[in-house]
Amino acid sequence: MDNGITFSVPIDRETLAPDEIEEITGRARRDQQVQWLTDHGWRFDRNASGVPIVGRLYARFKLAGIELSSAVVSPSGLPDFSKVR
Repeated sequence: MDNGITFSVPIDRETLAPDEIEEITGRARRDQQVQWLTDHGWRFDRNASGVPIVGRLYARFKLAGIELSSAVVSPSGLPDFSKVR
């Protein structure tokens, strides 16, 4: 019996489009979007123009209530290949 969760996450683009960030934050102005993202604990970066950049996969996990730390495979879950020649 497989206890792992497998799912497909099709991604058209790696980052959220500006209108998607506006939809999530409910804010049209860039500075207000940044403030909302910060206040709500979202991880994001800013491009050279100061536009907030949010990863699409990160947003999907965040909106689903999935902590990224629980979705990462830990080294203990990987086979030990150190003895393989």
